Amino acid sequence: MGPETVTAGRWRNLRWLWLSALIVVFDQLTKLWALDALSYQVPVPVFPGLNWTLVYNLGGAFSLFSDGGGWQLFFFLTVASIISVVLLIWLWREPAGRWLPRPPIAMILGGAIGNVIDRIRYGHVVDFIDVYISDSIPHWPTFNIADSGITVGVAMLIWYELFGAKSKGSAAGSSRQES
Repeated sequence: MGPETVTAGRWRNLRWLWLSALIVVFDQLTKLWALDALSYQVPVPVFPGLNWTLVYNLGGAFSLFSDGGGWQLFFFLTVASIISVVLLIWLWREPAGRWLPRPPIAMILGGAIGNVIDRIRYGHVVDFIDVYISDSIPHWPTFNIADSGITVGVAMLIWYELFGAKSKGSAAGSSRQES
């Protein structure tokens, strides 16, 4: 396979950025809706186990470092930006026969960009999806569509690495070739 073929294959890998863009657009539209329709920290029941509750996350995942006094904005902006560049390079460099890691990489990238946009626009991340089992049990941390893209993408990558990747001579991860 010549260098032209490898480069063409890498450009084809970037076709998966449509999935990143879809997550960013859906994430930003739902956040605009939440900012317009919801009042801060006032739960709106959707059905048992789900509320729409507008909250602002100044920290990272699960509001880590949210009471940091301001330094965390630049820290998480920097970390998320670096991760986004690394994911873009990873997507670009994926070998042509390994199509399975591409969707999760694109999902994580879309989620990271969605939350970076929030940090730039608002100085925090807008969260509004409030999932719970019972009011007597603490609610799961409130999240958004970008967080969902990241979580599902990471879970898919873990699954792929554990069960779908080519290992010990098996062809499980490369049964479908992409042209």
